[in-house]
This record gives sequence, C-alpha cells and structure tokens, in this order.
Amino acid sequence: MNILNIKNLLRTGILAICILVSCTTGNNSAKENESPSDKEEKHEDLLELNTKQLQAVGITIGPIEQKNLTAVVKSSGQLAVPPQNEAQVNVLYGGIIRKINVMEGQQVNKGTLLAVLENQDMIKLQQEYLAVKGGFSFVDAENHRQQLLKAAGAGTGKSQELAEANYNAELAKIKAIEKQLAQMGISAKNVSRGNLVSNIPVKAPISGTIGRIAAMTGSFAQPGTSLMDIVDNSKIHADLVVFEKDLSRIKIGQQVNFQLTNQKDQHIEGQIYGINKSFENDSKGVVVHAVIKKPESNLIPGMYVTGLISVGSELVPAVPVEAIVQFEGKKYIYLAEAGKNDTIHFKKFEVTTGIAELGYVQIIPLEQLAEDAKIVTKGAFYLQSKATGGSDEH
Repeated sequence: MNILNIKNLLRTGILAICILVSCTTGNNSAKENESPSDKEEKHEDLLELNTKQLQAVGITIGPIEQKNLTAVVKSSGQLAVPPQNEAQVNVLYGGIIRKINVMEGQQVNKGTLLAVLENQDMIKLQQEYLAVKGGFSFVDAENHRQQLLKAAGAGTGKSQELAEANYNAELAKIKAIEKQLAQMGISAKNVSRGNLVSNIPVKAPISGTIGRIAAMTGSFAQPGTSLMDIVDNSKIHADLVVFEKDLSRIKIGQQVNFQLTNQKDQHIEGQIYGINKSFENDSKGVVVHAVIKKPESNLIPGMYVTGLISVGSELVPAVPVEAIVQFEGKKYIYLAEAGKNDTIHFKKFEVTTGIAELGYVQIIPLEQLAEDAKIVTKGAFYLQSKATGGSDEH
C-alpha cells in the first residue's frame, strides 16, 4: 500500500469519527434543551397505575354524569340605598355655625339637634311678626264692627268689604311669617310671649348614620350647601347590571347570592324586586335591583359586589368537586383509559367550570370528549401530585 492510499484512509477515518461525535453531541444537546414542560407533558402522558395501586391510593373511576344543577346568571354591581334613606343636611337661611353637636359615624334619630346657627336677621323677622300680629287686633276688631253694622243695616257694603279685605291680608301675612319661623325651628308662640331668639336649630331630616361633615364651627352656612350627610343603611340593596343576552332569564322574586369583591369569604342572600326597563348608557346592560335579606352593619353604599342570580335548574355535564384539579391557574380532569397488563393510563384534560351545587360542579371541556369517556372521580389530587413531582396546586 503506498503512502497516498494510507493518507486517504486516515482522512476517511477522521471524517467518520467527527460525524459520530457530532451526532452524539447533537443528541445530547437536544436532550439538554428539552423544556421542563415537554418533559412533564411526556411524563404525564405515560402516567399509569395498576389495579392494586388504584385500590391502595383510593382512586375511583366513573363516567361524566348529567346532573340537574341550579343555573345562575353572574352579574356585578354596587350596593346602594333608596333615595328616601339618604339625605343631605341643608339650611334655608344662612348663618354663622355656632355649635356642631354630632360626629362622623354617629347614629342619630330623625329630629336630633345636629347644629346651631346664628343669624341676626332672624330678630328682624320676629319683630315683624310681633308688629303684624299687634296690628291685626285692630283690623280684626274693625272687620267685626263692620259686619255688625251691615247686619243692622247701618253700614255700607263698601266699608264692610274693605274691612274684610284688610282682615284677610293681615291674616295671610301672619300665617306666612309663622311658616317662616317654623321652617327655622322657632316657635311662634314663644315669640308671641316676647321670647326672641337669634339661633337657628338644624335638625336631622331622617334617622341614620352621620357621614362626612363639611361644616366647621365659626364658618358661614350657605343656603343650598350641604353641612353633612346622613345615610340609613337599614334598606341597603344591590344594583346589578345584567346584559341583554341574559335578561330574558331574570324574573322578580329570584334568589341572589352576593359576594363582596374585597371580602371573598362573606356571602349575602338577597332577592330580585325590580328590573329597569331601559339600558344603562351604551353598555347594553339593564340594572336589576335586589333587596338584601339580612343587611350586615359593615355594608356600605358604593361597595362592589358580584351577584349569582338563580334562574332555575339545568341539565348539565357534571363531575364531583374532587375530580377537578388546578395547576398554573387552569383546571383539569383526568381521563382514564385501559392499558396493557392490568394497567390504567391517565391523561390530564383541561376544562372550565360552571354551576356548583351539592358536591358536583358543571364542566365545559375545551375539546370534544367521547360520550363513553371515563374520568377519575376520586383521587385526582394524587395523580396531580405524582405528575408534577409534588409541586401541585389544589
């Protein structure tokens, strides 16, 4: 063999070794680059147990059942009180606030003295009342005298009519001033006795809880400007927005289960008592009013709530609650298929859930399932733990 042939053989051998090394390295690299999710998926696809293992861990297998569960319409909204249970405290006449008798959060009854205003113009009104009432005695006497003269045929009709007109005018003026005094909380009888006051009492128009107090001692109270708010939460209710597609299913009298947005563990019962007949702005939603059966003291108007309105029973595919497992924010069931040598293969299948009642929950598969599909009805938690190496969510 000459030297040229030996060199060719060496080159061929080196090339073969390089190809072999490259292939081996490539395979190892591919294995190293395989993502954990791919490994997990393959691991889950190969998940299997034999009959003895199923019995040992308490796994049971059964079909997806058809159950009559109470259907609900999910809606959201806010707590509110009727207009007659919410009031702003205003004054008809301005004045300096001399005293505030209440604090925010305090319970008050209708008629409770909230604040005291002072207005020197009230003295003038009371003086006017005394003057008009004093002059009225003369007008009253003159009217009575003219009536007697007319009855005796001694007076003229014109004089009697003028006396009667003056009497009616002065009487109307007295009634008007008495009404003004009553609006200010001043007793006309006390004024008639000479007890003039410059203070105007501000009283609670309704019973309830004092809200924000905008007034301060020494400030001037303007007519039409609210001094404070009062809210009566005893009639608190929920205003829920139901969209057009669900509106035909909503009826007065249906039961509602409320859940406070920021208090997931608190559930409240209510009942539909009113349905608006117009859409809210451009949302294509209609406001539905639901009374709360047992209002709690911590319920405040403006709180956001989620309402589940019961609209009747519905036949739906359902599984036991413990057949559902959660992982990375998604929900799954485990399909069971017969394998070889007395083994069962398990495959995780994603679903969404709906109505939940009496230990069963409605499932909505993301892909079509076979009609005779079998699932894990008990023990799915064990399979999830085994599939994920113990880092499960349940």
